[in-house]
Amino acid sequence: MQRVLWCFSAAFLLVGVNGLPPCDSEIYCNGNILSAVQTSRLFDDDKYFVDMKLKAPPDVVLLAYRNFSKEMFYGRVPPTKLQEFVNLYFDKPGTEFEPWTPPDWHDKPKFLGRIADQNLRLWAEEIHNLWKSLGRKISTDVNDHPELYSQIYIPYPFVVPGGRFREIYYWDSYWIINGLLLSEMTDTAYGMIQNLLGLVNRYGFVPNGGRIYYERRSQPPFLTLMVDSYYQATKDKNFLRKALPVLEQEYNFWMQNRSVAVSEHILNRYHVEISMPRPESYTDDLELTEELSNDEKNQLLMELKAGAESGWDFSSRWYIDGDGNNIGTLSETRTSQFLPSDLNALMCLNEKTLASFHMILDDFESAARFNLAVDRRLAAIESVLWDAERGAWFDYNLMTHSKHFEFYPSNLAPVWAECYSKPAMGEKAVQYLKASGALQFPNGVPTSLRQSGQQWDYPNAWPPLQHMLISGLSKIQSAEAQELAFDLAQRWIRTNWLAYVKYEAMFEKYDVNGDGKPGGGGEYEVQLGFGWTNGVALQLLDQYGSSLTSGSHQVLHRLCSHHAPCQR
Repeated sequence: MQRVLWCFSAAFLLVGVNGLPPCDSEIYCNGNILSAVQTSRLFDDDKYFVDMKLKAPPDVVLLAYRNFSKEMFYGRVPPTKLQEFVNLYFDKPGTEFEPWTPPDWHDKPKFLGRIADQNLRLWAEEIHNLWKSLGRKISTDVNDHPELYSQIYIPYPFVVPGGRFREIYYWDSYWIINGLLLSEMTDTAYGMIQNLLGLVNRYGFVPNGGRIYYERRSQPPFLTLMVDSYYQATKDKNFLRKALPVLEQEYNFWMQNRSVAVSEHILNRYHVEISMPRPESYTDDLELTEELSNDEKNQLLMELKAGAESGWDFSSRWYIDGDGNNIGTLSETRTSQFLPSDLNALMCLNEKTLASFHMILDDFESAARFNLAVDRRLAAIESVLWDAERGAWFDYNLMTHSKHFEFYPSNLAPVWAECYSKPAMGEKAVQYLKASGALQFPNGVPTSLRQSGQQWDYPNAWPPLQHMLISGLSKIQSAEAQELAFDLAQRWIRTNWLAYVKYEAMFEKYDVNGDGKPGGGGEYEVQLGFGWTNGVALQLLDQYGSSLTSGSHQVLHRLCSHHAPCQR
């Protein structure tokens, strides 16, 4: 297939990651069919079309469309005729999978016995059951005929988030894998990690998700921590030895392609240099950029992709208005102009973990190299991101050369990563959190205190952020921090539990207000399933299971109906 370097108009400049071209599919990533289908709004969700399978080779479909559109008035295909074309040449999403039930799934993993509250124990058993419905195996036809699919072939079965997210996702997989390991599904966890390591071998980094339209952006780099979780569960040194060079390859990608110098320090950021609409959110991007000049359009499209790479797509956290503040709108997204506190805390933890891997394998020279990287990272974080007066770590704005002092749970990410030099800094962070106003909500800590309409803002609370915050607080030795960690775990578990009782579903995000309800806002309807929510809930139930309570008795029998008779 001939590569299309310009499409739609000269307004969209295609630039690759690290010198690589962007996805070149004239159906799934750019071209006239994509433009026509998405702008005609044949489907409620733009992602639906780009997940469909071709019934014929791309060249055949492209030629058929050219001939088809020539017959139309000025080449404009009416939506009804376009729908007929799509029905003729495309299969619905999901046909790329074959039936699969995880063979390592079994009843009654040991962690269930550590949960004292009977409601919560039965609920945890139902969450454990959900791994079977979220398991996927890609058909070998995707490997044999990749041109017919947007799905990237990966050989091992895996667990998906759920809903519209039909493929493997990068940072979601960390919490999914931790949940699988608690469920004693070691083989499934191993396969997921091997898939991600394979993607690094193929691309030099892990793409955002398992679709070709995600090939040129990543997500928060949690692969090293996934390998650590697996190693801690299995102590498999041979696995670690084989994985380590690949983890270093990914680390080098982030240091070479996602780093910025500030004074004498090097810190990381999200940055994607492809200025074309996201295929899976095509009409959203077109509408947002339609009034902009070509240069402004190109810049915003790159920044939106960087926002997607951050995992926080989207949030007022990434806005920079004309005054340098984040009180703007989505069109003022400038993700690449921030040095995020949580990304740099994660990179610090990765460096510490890579050093420990080398120590385990008796490579002391390499361990020393990564320990030096940790020292440099700590100095950079404390020089650029730490604010001693406020007692937290804040994103650094490269445009204004200043910190952004809005509240986000990510402001405490170095506590989770244990990347700070003095114990007093952790205690200061506890006081910062208590004074922030973020603890006043019954159902968890909001993603921000700003109600922008975006999903990574108030009033939504997200499982990974809750877990990182609770985990971080639990590592601080003071009774105050320990009590706060438990209190937040209790709030989050009860929120998840109440919503499950009400809706019989686990959701990707929750509202911090009310009596257990899913979150909302953003580009799509709230999704259920849900991979990382399940993983976080199981981890908290394991950590605090002897003390957590559902606070409810009247709903017990609904859950009992799925199991053996319950005892009061």
